[in-house]
Formats: sequence, C-alpha cells, structure tokens
Amino acid sequence: MSGTDPEENLMLLDPGMSLTLRPMRYPLFFDRYRDAIKNTWTVEEVDLHSDLKDLRRLSEAERHLISRLVAFFATGDTIVANNLVLNLYQHVNAPEARLYLSRQLFEEAVHVQFYLNLLDTYVPGEQERFAAFAAVENIPSIRRKAEFCFRWIDSLGDLRRLETREDRRAFLLNLICFAACIEGLFFYGAFAYVYFLRSRGLLNGLASGTNWVFRDESMHMAFAFDVVDVVRQEEPDLFDEELATQVREMLAEAVDCEARFAEDLLGQGVPGMSIADMRTYLEHVADRRLAQLGIEPLYGAKNPFAFMDLQDVQELANFFERRVSAYQVGVTGSVSFDADF
Repeated sequence: MSGTDPEENLMLLDPGMSLTLRPMRYPLFFDRYRDAIKNTWTVEEVDLHSDLKDLRRLSEAERHLISRLVAFFATGDTIVANNLVLNLYQHVNAPEARLYLSRQLFEEAVHVQFYLNLLDTYVPGEQERFAAFAAVENIPSIRRKAEFCFRWIDSLGDLRRLETREDRRAFLLNLICFAACIEGLFFYGAFAYVYFLRSRGLLNGLASGTNWVFRDESMHMAFAFDVVDVVRQEEPDLFDEELATQVREMLAEAVDCEARFAEDLLGQGVPGMSIADMRTYLEHVADRRLAQLGIEPLYGAKNPFAFMDLQDVQELANFFERRVSAYQVGVTGSVSFDADF
C-alpha cells in the first residue's frame, strides 16, 4: 500500500466514514456478513399454531412464565436495534463492518416480527397484547432491565466522534454491554426458559423459532467481540484494569437484573427450574462472557441445566472457539454443543 494512501494508518475507531472496500482492511467482518446472509430465514417458516394445545396444558405458574417472557420479547430486540442505529453504526469506521451491522439491523427486524407473531398467536386479547408492549413501563422486573439498557444507550449521549481515549473507552463499554450483557445474558436467559419447556415436550414451535434467533444472536456477539479484539490490537492502552473493573461491575449488575426477572417468572413455582439454579446459570454465562473478553471471571459457576448442554439447534457451532463454515439457507438437523451458554 502506498504511503500516500489516506487510509493506510486508519484505525477502526478513528472518526470518519471510510468507503474503501478495496483493499479491504478487515476481511473478517466481510466474512461475518457473508455467513449471516447464508443464515437467512423468515418468520413464515415458523409454525407457532402447533403450540396452542400446549398452552392450554400449562399450569398457572407456567402460563405466568410465558406471559412475562413474551412481554420481554416484545421490546427486547427493538432496544438492541435502537442502540445499533444510534451508537454502533456511526463509530465502527470500516465499510465491511457496516455491511455486517446493516445485516444485523435486518435480523433485529425479523426478530421483532417473530415476536409480534408470537404475541398475536399466544395472546388472544387485544388489550393483553397492548399491555405486553407496555411492559417496560408496567412490569417492574422488565422495567429494571429496560432502564439498564437505556442507561447504556444514553451513556454515549451526543458523542458523534471518538476523538479522545475516553470517548473510545465509552464506546467500548457500550459495545460490550450490548454484546455481553443484553444479547449475551438477557437473551440467553430467555432462551433457557424456552429450551427448558421444550425439554418437557412443550412449545416446540416457539423453540423452533428460537433456534433461528439463537443463531443470529450468537453471530451478533461474535461480531462485536471481533470488533473488541481488533481495537485491542490497534489500541491496547484502552484495555487496562480500570476497563476490566467497569466490565465486571456491568456484568454483575446485569446478572442482578436478570436474576430479579427470574424471581418474577419463577416465583409461583415451576417444577424443574428453580430461582437458585437460574441465578447460577446466569453467573455461569457471565463468566463465559468475561472469559471471552480476556477478563477474570467473577463467579466460578457451572451450568446447572443439563438441557442446555444438548439441543437440536440447527447447524449451531460455538462461535467463540471456532469459525463457522457450514451455514446454508434452509439447512435443518441436530447438533450437539458444549456448555458455553
């Protein structure tokens, strides 16, 4: 590359709007984009009506769990999409990375559509559906999670250019929060409830759609952690013990928020899933996220849920330990994976 190339020494978080795809500075991000395209799915592929008979069989405590879970789903991905548009897209300065983020925004829209269909199928009353979308205001355990999310969205305030070291650290904390705490903890907690019910032969339609969402969310995290790794290579001075402490504190707060949600969902007594085990599971997931970020784990917790060790998640691989090469549109089947939840 010529020394006169204005982008020769450009770093990923440098302010600006790079448009150069040749030569490509970060081909890994383009690979992530292509993998995501191969994972295309539509809401119409998921048959939720098969769950209606199961819904009538649920106990009152199980129906409460589902009601709260659907209420969280109603707005969770919309919050993530808002942060992507408001904070992530403008600061990751590589066109190949923005290709992936554009694809992620599309996937978040598909997830919102899926959860809209879920509401329309599971919740017959119009007023009940309206209440689900108002959960961030009316249900304390969901409001607390939403406030956590909104605080981190607002943490970048009116920041439009990452000019200083502190600007870049603020951006990293926002990125890590949404990847590790929200997509990587809040959503993984929600997936555990879905897969617990499926382990009992219930709500297979919901689990089928969740498989696709799970694949998308795993790729979202993988991309975000790739961005963190690139920034660590380019600007290692940003990654000091102060940042590590902030990330630990952030994840500890996220665990507390999600554990409070678990108390709400499971408080009426759901056989086979205790509040204590859910807390342990969340601590296990938090430790996994810290390890992926190269930060000392907090809890030393082990996964208490055997049903999370083996699932027929379609073509799922561990995005954090090895590259995915087997994605194809419409592929189905079963695969085992280790306890990285």
